[in-house]
Amino acid sequence: MAADAERLRISVTEDDGARLIDCGAAVPGGVEAGRLLAEASMAGLGAVTVAATAVTGEEGPAAVVRTDHPIAACMAAQYAGWEVKGDGYFAMGSGPMRAAAGREDLFADIGFTEQAEACLGVLETNTAPPAEVCADIARKCGVATDNLTLLYAPTNSLAGNLQVVARSVETALHKLHELGFDLNRIQSAWGTAPLPPVAGDALTGIGRTNDAILYGGQVVLYVRGDDDSLAAIAPRLPSGASPDHGRPFGELFAAYDHDFYKIDKLLFSPARATLANLDTGRSHAAGEVLPDVLRQSFGLS
Repeated sequence: MAADAERLRISVTEDDGARLIDCGAAVPGGVEAGRLLAEASMAGLGAVTVAATAVTGEEGPAAVVRTDHPIAACMAAQYAGWEVKGDGYFAMGSGPMRAAAGREDLFADIGFTEQAEACLGVLETNTAPPAEVCADIARKCGVATDNLTLLYAPTNSLAGNLQVVARSVETALHKLHELGFDLNRIQSAWGTAPLPPVAGDALTGIGRTNDAILYGGQVVLYVRGDDDSLAAIAPRLPSGASPDHGRPFGELFAAYDHDFYKIDKLLFSPARATLANLDTGRSHAAGEVLPDVLRQSFGLS
């Protein structure tokens, strides 16, 4: 991306050694920048494409993701589990730098921490991280600051919009982890979610990108093992299993005083999920997409 910055409409700068790649804050960025940003967040262990979908009732773009390394790509890297903070600065952090830092309780369960010579992270923000934040991230990752690369974009940008919506599989895996399912049974994964129109502000962008997965996301997880456990957990996997399901995320967020932690954490999962058993050939599917909620959220007439 850095070598192709002009074509991707991104910018590359250095701040006291750290390399910063703006994918959509003070630069236009674009769809291709967002696609590569999403792949970077998965540590290069997944592929992201843009395809057509009619899940909203009319044809439009969708972010399609696939991976043969679901735990490493999605849980150890793509999941935005790092709250990056500084003096007056905040961003949600994802990417393979999380595995180098290993700061989250999640890593005790998945066992994917590592020691690295260089680190890459993705920040959901409209502001470049200041030098002291970069230095703190590098220290926690155990690397020199000049071996740290941070890519960033706000949700209400072309690149930021796409990289968030490309998390359909990641949300499914995280939900299964919360439900106590053995993630090692998952061999490969595929997911899709509609790309909403880029929002005019960050708050609307958060609502639309969440709704894209909650009400339009569809995943297929290829698993091994017995069918009884899959049949039991499949109905609990989609977002519709949560009591907070059913209205646009922006409304729900406002009802909870814009506090993520008041929302049922089991809401965050795709609208529909299929568990395809590689050992028996049987599939267990549950959930449904809700075009009307998507159209309301996306502002489609």
